[in-house]
Amino acid sequence: MHLLITDKLDPLFTQLLNENNITYEIDVDGSEEDTLKKINYFNGLIVRNRLNIDEHFLHQAKNLKFIARYGSGMELINTACAARLNIECFNSGEGNGNSVGEHALGMILCLFHRIHNSMEQLKKNIWDRKGNQGIELEGKTIGIIGYGNTGKAFCEKLKGLNCSIMVYDKYKNNFSDESVQESSLKDLYKYCNIISFHIPLNGETIHFMNNDFIHNMLNSFYIINTSRGKIINTKHLIKGLKEKKILGAALDVHEHENRKFNNINIDEDFNYLLNCDNVIMTPHIAGLSKEASEKISRILIEKIKKLI
Repeated sequence: MHLLITDKLDPLFTQLLNENNITYEIDVDGSEEDTLKKINYFNGLIVRNRLNIDEHFLHQAKNLKFIARYGSGMELINTACAARLNIECFNSGEGNGNSVGEHALGMILCLFHRIHNSMEQLKKNIWDRKGNQGIELEGKTIGIIGYGNTGKAFCEKLKGLNCSIMVYDKYKNNFSDESVQESSLKDLYKYCNIISFHIPLNGETIHFMNNDFIHNMLNSFYIINTSRGKIINTKHLIKGLKEKKILGAALDVHEHENRKFNNINIDEDFNYLLNCDNVIMTPHIAGLSKEASEKISRILIEKIKKLI
């Protein structure tokens, strides 16, 4: 088994490959064309966000047995074509679920208790206690859309905070427990004060939150997004904020990020959000804890070992 690694990964991963006598080559700078010229020499491909693994790419990879995504999200891999060609695709999203769950909780608490805003004011020598009066998470109803690794992790963080947790997942059922209530999307529209997205980006989910979604929400509400930026239509989000149907937003991901997540198009909409005191944004870092990197490496190596 000979693997090609196309992105920069935690050094632990290559250490684990060495310990298991798995041969590999690292090429983090070559173009897609360069990769295609040599892909036939490899049986496995380890990727993050640098390459677009489309149908043309896959048809050139005559000896490829699997594609392993270091992290979560498979939107840059044509998994349907890979399945037709008997190329197994998998990720290691279990590794960063806890980090994303903690980040989501931290963002909504920061937003509710005006932690970031009051800190920025203090930098300007403004001492405003009354103006920074917060609200509590206790007693709120949170709607989680997507009950995969990160959705479950966020629910675990919310348990014990005395809020109601409603979860909608189109592809899962019978997961209710003493803290989590399996719900329909209509239930979330009717009861929730907060909506948090934990779904992959695909044809079904792009601009999942749009004008129709906002209109369907019975109550004014808060948004959390730690999944993918294009889940939310930014212009519709801004419209909702201006109309006060959306009370605030905590965004780790952004619609105009590039596919590698290493840059973003700063436009009028992005600048508007930056200047809203009821919006908190971070640069796609929710899953980037030190612990998550180690977990991802260990999870991925175990999956590869089982496969080979």
